Amino acid sequence: MSAAVSLLSTSGLSRNFGGLQAVRDVSIALAPGELHAVIGPNGAGKSTLVNLLSGELSATRGTVTLAGRDVTSLSVHERVHAGIARSFQRTNVLKELSALENVRLAAQAVHGRKHGLFRDASGCVDLVEHATAALTRAGIARAASRKAGVLSHGEQRQLEIAMTLATDPKVLLLDEPLAGMGQEEGERMVALLKSLAREHAVLLIEHDMDFVFKVADRMTVLVEGAVLATGAPQDVRANRAVQVAYLGEHG
Repeated sequence: MSAAVSLLSTSGLSRNFGGLQAVRDVSIALAPGELHAVIGPNGAGKSTLVNLLSGELSATRGTVTLAGRDVTSLSVHERVHAGIARSFQRTNVLKELSALENVRLAAQAVHGRKHGLFRDASGCVDLVEHATAALTRAGIARAASRKAGVLSHGEQRQLEIAMTLATDPKVLLLDEPLAGMGQEEGERMVALLKSLAREHAVLLIEHDMDFVFKVADRMTVLVEGAVLATGAPQDVRANRAVQVAYLGEHG
Protein backbone atom coordinates (compact mmCIF):
# COMPACT_ATOMS: atom_id res chain seq x y z
CA MET A 1 0.00 0.00 0.00
CA SER A 2 1.38 3.40 -0.91
CA ALA A 3 1.98 6.02 1.75
CA ALA A 4 -0.24 8.35 -0.28
CA VAL A 5 -3.40 6.38 0.64
CA SER A 6 -2.40 5.34 4.17
CA LEU A 7 -3.54 7.11 7.31
CA LEU A 8 -0.92 5.68 9.67
CA SER A 9 2.37 4.33 8.37
CA THR A 10 5.85 3.43 9.55
CA SER A 11 9.16 3.31 7.71
CA GLY A 12 12.10 1.29 9.00
CA LEU A 13 10.67 1.36 12.52
CA SER A 14 12.99 -0.33 15.02
CA ARG A 15 13.35 -0.69 18.77
CA ASN A 16 16.36 -2.15 20.58
CA PHE A 17 16.53 -3.21 24.22
CA GLY A 18 20.26 -3.41 24.80
CA GLY A 19 21.48 -6.02 22.34
CA LEU A 20 17.96 -7.31 21.61
CA GLN A 21 16.16 -6.04 18.51
CA ALA A 22 12.50 -6.35 19.51
CA VAL A 23 11.28 -4.63 16.33
CA ARG A 24 13.45 -4.57 13.21
CA ASP A 25 12.92 -2.24 10.26
CA VAL A 26 9.14 -2.58 10.22
CA SER A 27 7.29 -0.73 7.48
CA ILE A 28 3.52 -0.97 7.70
CA ALA A 29 0.60 1.09 6.39
CA LEU A 30 -3.00 1.39 7.62
CA ALA A 31 -5.67 2.75 5.32
CA PRO A 32 -8.87 4.54 6.35
CA GLY A 33 -11.72 2.05 6.65
CA GLU A 34 -9.36 -0.90 7.05
CA LEU A 35 -8.95 -3.49 9.77
CA HIS A 36 -5.28 -4.50 9.69
CA ALA A 37 -4.29 -7.46 11.86
CA VAL A 38 -0.75 -8.06 13.11
CA ILE A 39 -0.04 -11.68 13.98
CA GLY A 40 3.01 -13.65 14.98
CA PRO A 41 4.29 -16.09 17.61
CA ASN A 42 4.95 -15.04 21.20
CA GLY A 43 7.93 -12.71 21.34
CA ALA A 44 7.52 -11.61 17.73
CA GLY A 45 7.38 -7.93 18.70
CA LYS A 46 3.65 -7.29 18.27
CA SER A 47 3.01 -5.44 21.53
CA THR A 48 6.28 -3.56 21.16
CA LEU A 49 5.10 -2.38 17.74
CA VAL A 50 1.82 -1.10 19.21
CA ASN A 51 3.76 0.67 21.97
CA LEU A 52 5.90 2.36 19.33
CA LEU A 53 2.83 3.46 17.38
CA SER A 54 1.08 4.82 20.46
CA GLY A 55 4.18 6.55 21.86
CA GLU A 56 4.50 4.32 24.94
CA LEU A 57 7.99 3.52 23.64
CA SER A 58 10.35 5.69 21.63
CA ALA A 59 11.86 4.33 18.43
CA THR A 60 15.54 3.48 18.18
CA ARG A 61 15.24 4.48 14.53
CA GLY A 62 12.62 4.85 11.82
CA THR A 63 9.54 7.02 11.52
CA VAL A 64 5.82 6.99 12.34
CA THR A 65 3.59 9.12 10.10
CA LEU A 66 -0.06 10.06 10.71
CA ALA A 67 -1.99 11.63 7.83
CA GLY A 68 1.26 12.87 6.31
CA ARG A 69 2.61 14.27 9.59
CA ASP A 70 5.75 12.87 11.24
CA VAL A 71 4.67 11.99 14.77
CA THR A 72 7.71 9.90 15.71
CA SER A 73 8.83 12.29 18.47
CA LEU A 74 5.35 12.97 19.93
CA SER A 75 4.39 11.78 23.41
CA VAL A 76 1.42 9.50 24.14
CA HIS A 77 -0.72 12.50 25.06
CA GLU A 78 0.26 14.37 21.91
CA ARG A 79 -0.52 11.34 19.75
CA VAL A 80 -3.95 11.01 21.38
CA HIS A 81 -4.63 14.63 20.48
CA ALA A 82 -3.38 13.92 16.95
CA GLY A 83 -5.86 11.04 16.57
CA ILE A 84 -4.19 7.80 17.73
CA ALA A 85 -5.98 5.83 20.48
CA ARG A 86 -5.22 2.41 21.90
CA SER A 87 -6.54 -0.31 24.17
CA PHE A 88 -4.40 -2.73 26.16
CA GLN A 89 -4.08 -6.49 26.61
CA ARG A 90 -5.41 -6.11 30.16
CA THR A 91 -8.44 -3.97 30.82
CA ASN A 92 -7.42 -0.46 31.83
CA VAL A 93 -10.50 0.97 33.52
CA LEU A 94 -11.09 2.69 36.89
CA LYS A 95 -13.20 0.06 38.60
CA GLU A 96 -14.68 2.26 41.34
CA LEU A 97 -16.05 4.76 38.83
CA SER A 98 -19.12 4.25 36.68
CA ALA A 99 -18.81 3.38 33.01
CA LEU A 100 -19.95 6.89 32.11
CA GLU A 101 -17.38 8.47 34.43
CA ASN A 102 -14.59 6.39 32.88
CA VAL A 103 -15.53 7.51 29.40
CA ARG A 104 -16.10 11.10 30.45
CA LEU A 105 -12.58 11.24 31.90
CA ALA A 106 -11.19 9.98 28.60
CA ALA A 107 -13.12 12.67 26.74
CA GLN A 108 -12.01 15.29 29.24
CA ALA A 109 -8.34 14.42 28.62
CA VAL A 110 -8.76 15.63 25.03
CA HIS A 111 -11.63 18.11 25.19
CA GLY A 112 -11.59 19.27 28.82
CA ARG A 113 -9.28 22.27 28.58
CA LYS A 114 -12.05 24.55 27.32
CA HIS A 115 -14.08 23.83 30.45
CA GLY A 116 -11.58 25.37 32.84
CA LEU A 117 -9.32 23.79 35.43
CA PHE A 118 -11.62 24.09 38.46
CA ARG A 119 -15.00 23.39 36.90
CA ASP A 120 -16.78 20.15 37.80
CA ALA A 121 -16.60 18.08 34.61
CA SER A 122 -19.75 16.16 35.56
CA GLY A 123 -21.66 19.39 35.02
CA CYS A 124 -20.28 19.92 31.51
CA VAL A 125 -23.20 18.83 29.38
CA ASP A 126 -21.20 18.47 26.19
CA LEU A 127 -18.62 16.20 27.86
CA VAL A 128 -21.36 13.98 29.27
CA GLU A 129 -23.12 13.86 25.90
CA HIS A 130 -19.84 13.04 24.18
CA ALA A 131 -19.18 10.21 26.65
CA THR A 132 -22.72 8.89 26.28
CA ALA A 133 -22.37 8.83 22.50
CA ALA A 134 -19.12 6.84 22.82
CA LEU A 135 -20.79 4.33 25.15
CA THR A 136 -23.64 3.96 22.67
CA ARG A 137 -21.23 3.48 19.78
CA ALA A 138 -19.44 0.74 21.71
CA GLY A 139 -22.76 -0.97 22.47
CA ILE A 140 -22.60 -0.54 26.23
CA ALA A 141 -24.84 2.47 26.97
CA ARG A 142 -27.04 0.21 29.11
CA ALA A 143 -24.21 0.03 31.68
CA ALA A 144 -23.53 3.78 31.87
CA SER A 145 -24.42 4.11 35.57
CA ARG A 146 -22.86 0.84 36.75
CA LYS A 147 -19.42 0.71 38.35
CA ALA A 148 -16.81 -0.55 35.92
CA GLY A 149 -15.63 -3.12 38.44
CA VAL A 150 -18.91 -5.04 38.38
CA LEU A 151 -19.10 -5.29 34.59
CA SER A 152 -18.32 -8.58 32.89
CA HIS A 153 -14.95 -8.99 31.22
CA GLY A 154 -16.51 -8.50 27.79
CA GLU A 155 -18.34 -5.37 28.94
CA GLN A 156 -15.11 -3.97 30.34
CA ARG A 157 -13.46 -4.51 26.95
CA GLN A 158 -16.35 -2.67 25.30
CA LEU A 159 -15.97 0.09 27.89
CA GLU A 160 -12.29 0.43 27.07
CA ILE A 161 -13.14 0.81 23.39
CA ALA A 162 -15.73 3.45 24.33
CA MET A 163 -12.94 5.29 26.18
CA THR A 164 -10.80 5.29 23.05
CA LEU A 165 -13.74 6.51 20.93
CA ALA A 166 -14.30 9.41 23.33
CA THR A 167 -10.96 10.88 22.21
CA ASP A 168 -12.23 11.19 18.61
CA PRO A 169 -9.50 8.99 17.10
CA LYS A 170 -8.58 8.53 13.47
CA VAL A 171 -6.65 5.35 14.27
CA LEU A 172 -7.53 2.61 16.79
CA LEU A 173 -4.76 0.34 18.11
CA LEU A 174 -6.38 -2.70 19.78
CA ASP A 175 -4.21 -5.19 21.66
CA GLU A 176 -6.01 -8.57 21.95
CA PRO A 177 -9.56 -7.25 22.36
CA LEU A 178 -11.00 -10.80 22.45
CA ALA A 179 -8.69 -12.08 25.20
CA GLY A 180 -10.63 -13.98 27.88
CA MET A 181 -14.02 -13.68 26.21
CA GLY A 182 -16.63 -16.38 25.83
CA GLN A 183 -18.34 -17.09 22.52
CA GLU A 184 -21.29 -14.72 22.96
CA GLU A 185 -19.11 -11.81 24.11
CA GLY A 186 -16.64 -12.57 21.35
CA GLU A 187 -19.36 -12.44 18.71
CA ARG A 188 -20.48 -9.02 19.97
CA MET A 189 -16.91 -7.77 19.83
CA VAL A 190 -16.45 -9.09 16.28
CA ALA A 191 -19.54 -7.18 15.15
CA LEU A 192 -18.34 -4.03 16.92
CA LEU A 193 -14.86 -4.16 15.39
CA LYS A 194 -16.22 -4.72 11.89
CA SER A 195 -18.42 -1.68 12.36
CA LEU A 196 -15.59 0.47 13.76
CA ALA A 197 -13.34 -0.46 10.86
CA ARG A 198 -15.74 1.28 8.49
CA GLU A 199 -15.06 4.59 10.25
CA HIS A 200 -11.43 4.30 11.37
CA ALA A 201 -8.12 2.73 10.49
CA VAL A 202 -7.88 -0.17 12.94
CA LEU A 203 -4.75 -2.11 13.85
CA LEU A 204 -5.51 -5.30 15.71
CA ILE A 205 -3.29 -7.74 17.59
CA GLU A 206 -5.03 -11.02 18.28
CA HIS A 207 -4.05 -14.67 18.87
CA ASP A 208 -7.40 -16.15 17.84
CA MET A 209 -6.61 -17.10 14.25
CA ASP A 210 -10.19 -18.02 13.34
CA PHE A 211 -11.23 -14.52 14.37
CA VAL A 212 -8.32 -12.83 12.61
CA PHE A 213 -8.89 -14.51 9.27
CA LYS A 214 -12.61 -13.79 9.57
CA VAL A 215 -12.44 -10.04 10.18
CA ALA A 216 -9.13 -8.71 8.83
CA ASP A 217 -8.97 -6.80 5.55
CA ARG A 218 -5.19 -6.99 5.57
CA MET A 219 -2.58 -8.81 7.65
CA THR A 220 1.06 -8.42 8.62
CA VAL A 221 3.04 -11.33 10.04
CA LEU A 222 5.89 -10.54 12.43
CA VAL A 223 8.60 -13.07 13.26
CA GLU A 224 11.52 -12.15 15.51
CA GLY A 225 10.61 -8.48 15.24
CA ALA A 226 10.65 -8.31 11.45
CA VAL A 227 7.91 -8.42 8.82
CA LEU A 228 7.68 -11.86 7.24
CA ALA A 229 4.65 -11.17 5.04
CA THR A 230 1.93 -8.58 4.43
CA GLY A 231 -1.20 -8.94 2.34
CA ALA A 232 -4.81 -10.03 2.14
CA PRO A 233 -5.74 -12.84 4.57
CA GLN A 234 -6.03 -15.47 1.83
CA ASP A 235 -2.58 -14.55 0.52
CA VAL A 236 -1.03 -14.70 3.97
CA ARG A 237 -2.68 -18.05 4.67
CA ALA A 238 -1.23 -19.42 1.41
CA ASN A 239 2.26 -18.01 2.03
CA ARG A 240 4.60 -20.96 2.51
CA ALA A 241 7.02 -19.05 4.74
CA VAL A 242 4.14 -18.10 7.04
CA GLN A 243 2.88 -21.67 7.12
CA VAL A 244 6.28 -22.94 8.21
CA ALA A 245 7.26 -20.13 10.59
CA TYR A 246 3.95 -19.41 12.27
CA LEU A 247 1.05 -21.67 11.37
CA GLY A 248 3.14 -24.75 12.17
CA GLU A 249 2.95 -26.52 8.84
CA HIS A 250 5.97 -28.46 7.56
CA GLY A 251 7.02 -30.62 4.68
